[in-house]
Amino acid sequence: MTRRRESGPAPSRPPTYRPLTISGGIRAAAGRTPDKPALGMDGRSLCYRDLVERIDRVSNAARAGLGLARGERVALLAPNCPELVELVCGLSAVGIAAVMVNPRLTAAEIAYICADSGARAMLVHPELEDLARSADLPGIEQIIVLGPGYEDWLGRAAATPPGAAVEEWDVFAMHYTAGTTGEPKGVLLPHRSRALTFFGMAAEYGCYGPADRALAIAPMFHGAGFAFAVAPVFFGGYCEILPRFDPERALGLMADCAVTNTFMVPTHFQALFALGAQVLQRQRTPALRTIVSNAAPLAQAMKERIVAYFGEGILHETYGSTEAGIVCNLRPEDQLRKQQCVGLPFPCTEVRLLGDDGREVAPGEVGELHSLSPYLFNGYWGRPEATAQALREGWLTVGDLARRDEEGYLYIVDRKKDMIISGGVNVYPREIEEHLLRHPGVAEAAVIGVPDEYWGEAVRACVVRRPGADVTAGQLMAHCEGHLARYKLPRVIAFVDELPRNAAGKVLKRQLRDTFERGTGA
Repeated sequence: MTRRRESGPAPSRPPTYRPLTISGGIRAAAGRTPDKPALGMDGRSLCYRDLVERIDRVSNAARAGLGLARGERVALLAPNCPELVELVCGLSAVGIAAVMVNPRLTAAEIAYICADSGARAMLVHPELEDLARSADLPGIEQIIVLGPGYEDWLGRAAATPPGAAVEEWDVFAMHYTAGTTGEPKGVLLPHRSRALTFFGMAAEYGCYGPADRALAIAPMFHGAGFAFAVAPVFFGGYCEILPRFDPERALGLMADCAVTNTFMVPTHFQALFALGAQVLQRQRTPALRTIVSNAAPLAQAMKERIVAYFGEGILHETYGSTEAGIVCNLRPEDQLRKQQCVGLPFPCTEVRLLGDDGREVAPGEVGELHSLSPYLFNGYWGRPEATAQALREGWLTVGDLARRDEEGYLYIVDRKKDMIISGGVNVYPREIEEHLLRHPGVAEAAVIGVPDEYWGEAVRACVVRRPGADVTAGQLMAHCEGHLARYKLPRVIAFVDELPRNAAGKVLKRQLRDTFERGTGA
């Protein structure tokens, strides 16, 4: 018998309640060690006192200078830099969400994200100003360029705490991903989920204390890249930011800055080990205690190289998504014992593998992975149907299929439907197919990921020409350029007579991949 829930007023909050926010954690760290360096890049450093002052100025400038209110959005377009931290924290401290825009996108793609998010203002790095101004941005009322203009904007704002009423479930950042429709979707991340993720990271990885020093290598516009850069500062440590990835410089900074932890994707490791034995022997990293890898699976041979070079007890391989946060982690002691494994559930995370009937599958059987944790997103911006499809009674799925062994360790057997991971970045075939299909010479198109030693996967397009059309691969590449970011462009365009389909008419992309791997046709 189900007990009926009595209706009544919502319970009042205790007088000790304070919302858990990203900026709140940094402010507390500044109270302990105000003069300690918090962030550094290219020889310049920002101490905690100055970081908090700049965060407060961003908060006040957004409200007084831009006239923005809680619940509104601002687009950020910049490569890795300290300003991204102060902007995201300062905006979110007054309930304004930062829309994180990939700096590698085209003007058309930037325009789509700005329009879809409803952002009213944009802050842009000077090297991307021309790109931003070339985009069609009717909803953007003001563009502020980082540098002297940005400093003037901050200087006119008060350096006092804004005193805004912000809830911990308010959105602090919106990262864009893409779904099966091919249209990018805004993922709404609340303060609570990311702040609690930081605590989970500190417990699982053991490297985010006040004495720890991080190197931010991955792009900070991405959810994981930002989280692994800010978590050290949240707990009072230090983060050195690498503005753009250079493998030899990254190794040099690990040594020179006595870095204790860093986050990398598999492509970073490929570039590091391509430096050669002489450089690798010269650039040793004695302080490094923790490396976290994510975004794409690490090949077992690469894991062995990482362990051999950096040492045992250092490498973690994490599985997750922007929507779910970190779901599983394979700890260092299991790296060489459990092959092609994503480990055990992250702290405070429950995982279910469900079959088509909605029931949990037995060990060894494949099911769709669902997770339940305090790290989940709020939903997709403006897409309630997509949010509802991703949730089952509060459990989140992004469509990944997995199995569990007898010890409870999890293995991803297939990724999100048809998604390609190239260089640690998600590439969604449908978006590329749509652009190919806009060409008058194309009847059908299917885009797949094929194995690539350096990138992990490379984009390959299989195209059926329209009858009588003589369109070439070069013409189709030119058709895509300018509309798609370079990392989305097909590396190979192959022409086929027809696409394989099942009885329902669905294109069999796995068959296309198998055909490629056998070297017979597409």
